[in-house]
Amino acid sequence: MNKFLNLNRIKKLIPLKIFKAIQPVYHYCLAAVAAAVYRWPSERLIVIGVTGTTGKTTSTYLIARTLEEAGFKVGFTSTAIFNDGQREWLNDKKMTMVGRFFTQRMLRSMVDNGCQYALVETTSEGVRQFRHQFINYDVLVFTGLYPEHIESHGSFENYKAAKGKLFAYLKRCKTKYVNEEKRVVKHLSGLKKIDLTRVKKTIIANLNDEHAGYFLDFWSEEKYGYANIDQDAGGKTWPSFEKIKYGNVQVSQEGIEFKIENHPSWIRVRLHLLGAFNAGNAMNAVAVARSQGLDIETIKEALEKIAGVAGRLERIDEGQPFAVIVDYAFEPNAVAKLYETVKILPHNRIIHVFGSAGGGRDVARRPVLGKLAGSQADIIIVTDEDPYDDDPAIIIDQVAVGAEHAGKRPGENLYKILDRREAIVQAIGLAEAGDIVLITGKGSEQAIAVAGGEKITWDDRAVVRGILRGESVWIKDKN
Repeated sequence: MNKFLNLNRIKKLIPLKIFKAIQPVYHYCLAAVAAAVYRWPSERLIVIGVTGTTGKTTSTYLIARTLEEAGFKVGFTSTAIFNDGQREWLNDKKMTMVGRFFTQRMLRSMVDNGCQYALVETTSEGVRQFRHQFINYDVLVFTGLYPEHIESHGSFENYKAAKGKLFAYLKRCKTKYVNEEKRVVKHLSGLKKIDLTRVKKTIIANLNDEHAGYFLDFWSEEKYGYANIDQDAGGKTWPSFEKIKYGNVQVSQEGIEFKIENHPSWIRVRLHLLGAFNAGNAMNAVAVARSQGLDIETIKEALEKIAGVAGRLERIDEGQPFAVIVDYAFEPNAVAKLYETVKILPHNRIIHVFGSAGGGRDVARRPVLGKLAGSQADIIIVTDEDPYDDDPAIIIDQVAVGAEHAGKRPGENLYKILDRREAIVQAIGLAEAGDIVLITGKGSEQAIAVAGGEKITWDDRAVVRGILRGESVWIKDKN
């Protein structure tokens, strides 16, 4: 690209104080231009936005597959996967909510490929940079909220407010009408409004989350909430809207089972995903499907067909006598949930390979992650993740300090290995029959972000497979 047209180079020429002052206008104008260039594609789709601290990607995937089971064509953008209604590929952008031009181009492709629905995993960073502007949302899904990206936003309240802007924006989104095939049509095309169905602006929220009320208080034409009857829903008296109950979550090494209220009885769903928390992710799909008029049997059948989500508790099996699991979890709450899941699986030892990101990501969580892993895993190997312009060795040291506070001893059950491939080799070399090797922080990501904005092509899952097959490195035979 011509350096004079490179926006990043142009931005660097502008004094920081001035750029910060004009930044909102800059981001807003880019969003408007992108939407215009691709001819306002979201006006031709039923658009579902999914947001929250965790569970967005899995929820997006489950929602998409459920709608597809009902016969609809669906496209989506998420942290793990892109789908334009015709082809599906792994997210190689190192961003959840990619730039406005990419997102609008994806939406245009979905329209051109005959999609009725589009799902957009929507982040607080994306909202702050106006990437949600000029996307005509119809349904917003709130998965849950806890402290994350605090250094970026300045405080938890700012983080929460950024997500709140998305819900406030829903009121400004134009009304759409669909025909019997759920295709958005303009009522000026000869059809009268009475012959069409209005798409109701809808909010869906996890009632077990203490912040659900904040998001449900925003305007919408319909509201749905789901709650686990076995958990505390905050003791609140919720306003009158459709509430879907679920519970009796049973976990096993094959997946989870849970029941969903279906008046006047309950229906049981068997989900082939590890982790009790995935019942909540599945309920996002249930609530969206209900809001779109799908019957419970279709929902059940769709969920029970799903075998897994890329880079989310993904098992890598090349016939080795120990388990290898790759997961995206990179912050303390998600890693804690991951341990709850992994410890249910039959195992001898847990060997955990992980690190922490640089680039202004929450520095405070580094020793917290180290302490958590140090208290839960038998052996931990701290390595590089996404250092950006930070010194990866310093990041590793900061994580390792927490592990040492948890009682881990360097060279005995704590290793610091800068090269991520070597770290995975070490973990697999240490693994014995019945152990679990847990590799976290990147999931199905396709690159490692390093200094100067450069990216190194990478996939934890491909690296593991290569090592297990003996394609990349030689592994010492422990026998």
